Amino acid sequence: MPKNRTTDDLIHPRMRGAMTRAQRIEAWRAWCEQHLVLPFSRAWLVRWCRHRSRHQGLEQRGLPRHAVEDVMGPEALTLWVNPRELVRDVNFGRDKRKRPSSNAFIWEGDWDLRRGAFRFGSRSRLMRDLIEHGDDLTVTERYQQLKALLEAGKPWVSPRDGLLMDSEEQILGYLRCYRGYLQDMAANGFRQGITKDEMGVAVTRDGRLLKINRGLHRLAMAQQVGVPRVPVVIKAVHREFWDKVTAGAEGDEALRRLQAALQECRPESEPGPLDPKTYPVMGVDEGWPDLRGLEDANSGS
Repeated sequence: MPKNRTTDDLIHPRMRGAMTRAQRIEAWRAWCEQHLVLPFSRAWLVRWCRHRSRHQGLEQRGLPRHAVEDVMGPEALTLWVNPRELVRDVNFGRDKRKRPSSNAFIWEGDWDLRRGAFRFGSRSRLMRDLIEHGDDLTVTERYQQLKALLEAGKPWVSPRDGLLMDSEEQILGYLRCYRGYLQDMAANGFRQGITKDEMGVAVTRDGRLLKINRGLHRLAMAQQVGVPRVPVVIKAVHREFWDKVTAGAEGDEALRRLQAALQECRPESEPGPLDPKTYPVMGVDEGWPDLRGLEDANSGS
């Protein structure tokens, strides 16, 4: 980003080996997905699309997500929404056994009834802190957390990104980097395609959108600076929603009905009946920070 440091500038010399290994593992997984898993799952999905009865069990197993994305195409699964309306996320809890498979497109269960409040999460608090305390980043919650880890002899580390917060200056550089991203988005708007992390969502049984664990920092930034619209990518739909909108249709016709129904989906704003914690309910235009804290492009940098 112009005039601002990026996370690449913060790569720690001691972490280059770990970062290279993590990137190689990620690249290997991506290659296997693209060249081994996707062709096989796509072939099965194509057979299902052609109404071959012996392949109908594929739908009952949830349909392979990557193959659905490949067959339907990115435009069919991308919606543009006001990020400040996307304030509820999926809270799976700590029991991983209850989580739907990330490889399935149709999810069973009550996962959509247990929601978190994204506006009160750590990413949103971080971005708000960076806007409000750009003149002194040492008072931010994240700085205090990272400094406490450093003083305890357990500095925060991210092998994937090559980061090691082993000094106060390194911590400040990390926070200045994110403040720079905020300043850039406030000045230039949301720029699609500059990161590989899509902002993923899942569709509830009622046809509402819940945020899932993809693109969380970018969503928090877009909300705090007031970007009017951002693209979100549908990664899964609830079984009840699928059954309702496809209405017994199979194969290609089922996917066409799904695509039409997805265009009517909007972000969920209400808490769920199984929420683990209660948060204040705020209006779309309430409680956002004063962006005058970002007007000076060089402050805190």
